[in-house]
Amino acid sequence: FPSLSGNDNSEALPESIPSAPGTLPHFMEEPDDAYIIKSNPIVLRCKAMPAMQIFFKCNGEWVHQNEHVSEESMDETTGLKIREVYINVTRQQVEDFHGPEDYWCQCVAWSHLGTSKSRKASVRIAYLRKNFEQDPQGKEVPIEGMIVLHCRPPEGVPAAEVEWLKNEEPIDSNLDENIDTRADHNLIIRQARLSDSGNYTCMAANIVAKRRSMSATVVVYVNGGWSSWTEWSNCNARCGRGWQKRSRTCTNPAPLNGGAFCEGMSVQKITCTSLCPVDGNWEVWSEWSVCSPECEHLRVRECIAPPPRNGGKYCEGLSQESENCTEGLCIQDKKPLHEIKSQNIENASDIALYSGLGAAVIAVAVLVVGVTLYRRSQSEYGVDVIDSSALTGGFQTFNFKTVRQGNSLLLNSSMQPDLTVSRTYSGPICLQDPMDKELMTESSLFNPLSDIKVKVHSSFMVSLGVTERAEYHGKAHSGTFPHGNNRAFGTIQSRNKATYIQNLSSISTQSELKTTAIFGHLGGRLVVPNTGVSLLIPHGAIPEESSWEIYLAINQRESSLQPEGTDVLLGPEVTCGPSDVSVSTPFALTIPHCAEVNSEHWSIHLKKRTQQGKWEEVMSVEEETTSCYCLLDPYACHILLNSFGTYALIGEPISDCAVRQLKVAVFGCLSCNSLDYNLRVYCMDNTPCSFQEVVLDERLQGGQLLEEPKLLHFKGNTFSLQISVLDIPPFLWRIKPFTACQEVPFSRVWCSNQKPLHCAFSLERYTPATTQLSCKICVRQVKGHEQILQIQTSILESERESITFFAHDDSNFPAQMGAKAFKIPYSIRQRICATFDTPNAKGKDWQMLAQKNSISRNLSYFATQRSPSAVILDLWEARHQHDGDLDSLACALEEIGRTHSKISDITETEIEEPDFNYSRQNGL
Repeated sequence: FPSLSGNDNSEALPESIPSAPGTLPHFMEEPDDAYIIKSNPIVLRCKAMPAMQIFFKCNGEWVHQNEHVSEESMDETTGLKIREVYINVTRQQVEDFHGPEDYWCQCVAWSHLGTSKSRKASVRIAYLRKNFEQDPQGKEVPIEGMIVLHCRPPEGVPAAEVEWLKNEEPIDSNLDENIDTRADHNLIIRQARLSDSGNYTCMAANIVAKRRSMSATVVVYVNGGWSSWTEWSNCNARCGRGWQKRSRTCTNPAPLNGGAFCEGMSVQKITCTSLCPVDGNWEVWSEWSVCSPECEHLRVRECIAPPPRNGGKYCEGLSQESENCTEGLCIQDKKPLHEIKSQNIENASDIALYSGLGAAVIAVAVLVVGVTLYRRSQSEYGVDVIDSSALTGGFQTFNFKTVRQGNSLLLNSSMQPDLTVSRTYSGPICLQDPMDKELMTESSLFNPLSDIKVKVHSSFMVSLGVTERAEYHGKAHSGTFPHGNNRAFGTIQSRNKATYIQNLSSISTQSELKTTAIFGHLGGRLVVPNTGVSLLIPHGAIPEESSWEIYLAINQRESSLQPEGTDVLLGPEVTCGPSDVSVSTPFALTIPHCAEVNSEHWSIHLKKRTQQGKWEEVMSVEEETTSCYCLLDPYACHILLNSFGTYALIGEPISDCAVRQLKVAVFGCLSCNSLDYNLRVYCMDNTPCSFQEVVLDERLQGGQLLEEPKLLHFKGNTFSLQISVLDIPPFLWRIKPFTACQEVPFSRVWCSNQKPLHCAFSLERYTPATTQLSCKICVRQVKGHEQILQIQTSILESERESITFFAHDDSNFPAQMGAKAFKIPYSIRQRICATFDTPNAKGKDWQMLAQKNSISRNLSYFATQRSPSAVILDLWEARHQHDGDLDSLACALEEIGRTHSKISDITETEIEEPDFNYSRQNGL
């Protein structure tokens, strides 16, 4: 054999060597392709039989003999020689080779018969780059939709194999026919299921390393679907007009993982009419029948005028009558009938005669006593007052129109009560000085009566029907709020005695309550003090580098909104503006109302005044809409809006059980005559603004609040309201007979259109030494709710015990800008929004946040917002502006399980103390 010991590795070996007869070498093991990992050399092996020699040739050149390692053995079966040879190939050798193809090696084996060559084995340096050529991307897909996640692994030698992980667990497509991972490393889910939601990772690996792609979040969402409509409910009215409703729920299926909420209404209502039961009534009796042999004749009647219908009662009484038709001449037992009964008839005639005489004597005596009492009462109360109630007696409705003919102040209680006039005054009216006389002559109140001498000592209201307010009010008080008093609406202080001219249609002298402030990107809150009306501008609603002068006002003039039929204006007419301000997120407007909230008794609507002065309906509170949102709390309505304007709440009673909540308050003060004391009873809507209107007027008159106001539930059942004074000390005080009780028709109370109802009583003490007054004021609806106010007061100003008007006064902080206006710190708010705005496979998203804050209706409105959680928190801010109950919000978040810390534990440096507190006690 040629020598391979020298440095000349290129010396060629003979292709064949003459030898004895035999077989050619047969390769039992040929060199395999190999990869060099890092700097570790690889080993190429070759094994042949029979073989005398084996040498490697790499890239066309013989490998030096010294680099071969050879082992020799004998096949026990055939006795042929077996030779095994291997060599090492280093990384440096491969890197130094620069050929048109990969580094390769081949082994050649010799036997006595000749040579054999093995296959070529390539040797390559293995590697795997770090970056994927394409990472999978997250997706949101509807249920049963197709999911395709693309993955292109990093470049590598050998080529990387791809494996998919879901939530760090390997995916085996052989176990799930719905998943395919064979198509060019992509993951394909043919029909998405809820269980397919998760984090997916593409894993690439070869003999060098493993690489992970970025995780892709897949959310399989379910759009909400309506269930079937329920059956229509029974008509809620047993008789007459009512309504029926049916409902459906967004549970077929329920929205999951951020799926869209159902569109449309969840409740439908239609009007219905139930047939009223008609009780039967008798027709007129028929003519008497012919006299029978038994000396009787008959007459009959039928229950057909009308007959009973729809479950009405049948007529009561007999359907036929019989009587003797011979005037006692009929023969019975051989005797005339009149002889048999003559004795009984004479006895009955005597009894009737004596009874008639006794009744006549009693009637004459009662008439004489009544006339005497009436004349004494007229002499006691003045000759200018004539009151026929002393003759008629009983319970009277007291309200009297001015009579122009003759004595203009002649009072006639027989006239029908008229409580629709807008101007009243309560006596006495005293002329104390020239200023008072000027008031009496120059004021528009008394211009029509300038030639009349007035002396009135009646203790009840006198309606004048004038159309202008007295000048006294306009001059005595002006401006929007009282000045120079930090507690402008605190306790009533004593005033100089003045003429008391009451005005039922407009108790307050001011035509508008208004608050203004300049707001920017940080937002803020506007409050009309002590009225329950507020406006919340969220952070970011106004663009950056912009600012607007925002105003909030309550209209106290005669409203242009005139409810139809039995519809009721439930709260004040509120204006916010200017109207050309555009906001990027909804603002919250809070309007108080006086309805007892019950969707079965009330249908409440939000209306807006157009630029032309007309009113149009924005929405019903029960309506499902995405234009705005109304949340009705027991005493206030919180409205999310996108445009400024003038808004009002209208209530349509849909049953007789609809309740309008009235606040009953009693004020008192001394009159011009030091022996007289005036009691004024107000029945007003249970809203803070209505109460403030009365308070402002009583401050002008020096009135004293005598008892904590109480709440009266006034039903829409057409029954009137009665106000009476009870338990007056008989030997210390007196009131004119038959004037201790006043009655107000239902329509006057129900359709008051936000104007307080006012009734006045005048008491007279017997001596100036009487300084204490104790009595009861009873206010009740006929066949309805009743409230009794216990009055215990001193009529002397120095001994009066003041009663606070408002439990908490918020007049010092009508406007708040920036972070001070909000209870939730902005950083905490951002974290909450970031947490709940993101869809979650477990359903813990903004819908759960809404549910925990008692917001379960019209969720489609929030779904259309850029950040549903932010709008929900704005609504929370509006509802909790006076208490700032962060504990309740923290508990709600903890129940959901999406927070690890309680908001109320935030340090005092993060949450500043609120500028004002307010709690609604007794409906204030």
